[in-house]
Amino acid sequence: MSNNPFFKNNGPFKLSKLINTSSEDILISDIKDLKDATDKDITFFHSVKYKELAKSTKAIACITKESLTKYLPSKCIKISNENVILLAAKITEKFYPDSITDNNNYDLKPIEEDFKNVTAGKNTLVGSNVKIGSNTMIGHNTVIEKNVNIGKNCFIGSNVILRNTFLENNVHVLDGAIVGKKGFGFIPNKSNNYRYPHIGYVLIKKNSEIGSCSTIDRGSLSITVIGENTYLDNQVHIAHNVKIGNNCIIAGQVGIAGSAILGDSVMIGGQAGISGHLKIGNNVQIGGGSGVIKNIPDNTKVMGYPATEIRNFLKEKSKWQMQ
Repeated sequence: MSNNPFFKNNGPFKLSKLINTSSEDILISDIKDLKDATDKDITFFHSVKYKELAKSTKAIACITKESLTKYLPSKCIKISNENVILLAAKITEKFYPDSITDNNNYDLKPIEEDFKNVTAGKNTLVGSNVKIGSNTMIGHNTVIEKNVNIGKNCFIGSNVILRNTFLENNVHVLDGAIVGKKGFGFIPNKSNNYRYPHIGYVLIKKNSEIGSCSTIDRGSLSITVIGENTYLDNQVHIAHNVKIGNNCIIAGQVGIAGSAILGDSVMIGGQAGISGHLKIGNNVQIGGGSGVIKNIPDNTKVMGYPATEIRNFLKEKSKWQMQ
């Protein structure tokens, strides 16, 4: 993730101030994921499924379990901790303390005060440093919070909330959609669940459409991406850090859990669910009502729960009908 326009970074911090058990006095500029971290950043590595990213990370320091340290580059400072996510959350909060509360913008202005040439409905409000491209139209009672960037020829419906979001050209966001709110990320605790800060944003690429009453959560450390020419039906939920490719079609009431990655030309039927941290290949078709709990390779059709190749599903179904 590049420089974040939505949250102020309070760093740099000495590593010894971030990690009480460390005696290192090197300066840490930011916390980033394994892929995006530079030699000035700290990162975290909590699951062996990310070992390939861990092997190539450029981070100067990494929070991880003792059993996973072997996958990290030799020059990376290893910080062993059995509760990796909790420690990463606390460090993220130090860098970005205002990312936890996700407070509303209260310094909004009527859109006509700053955008006299934008066609907009009644009671539509905008925050500071908002950019809106030419020929964009916006409905009634919509809220566009600070630093949001909307491209040319976009259509934003009524009762929409946009925050922590970039829209490229010719994007349609239909009535009641909420884009860029914090995701459902927390570390369970008996006394007080610890919420993970969400410092990312949402990028919706050109020629895409977001259906009515859909919700797209911003990323935690990385970003949430909707690819070019991708269409989401009504009441779709896209969780934090999800990456959806180009030319995808996702029907109503689909839920995609955090950090799942979808390839290009994926089609998903209504009310299907995809578990987090999965990879769905290119040209995959997922039948309505399916539950996807493992990776799916390119050019595969699946259905059922757990989702299996369509031929296997139909064979099983015929057995049930014969009983």
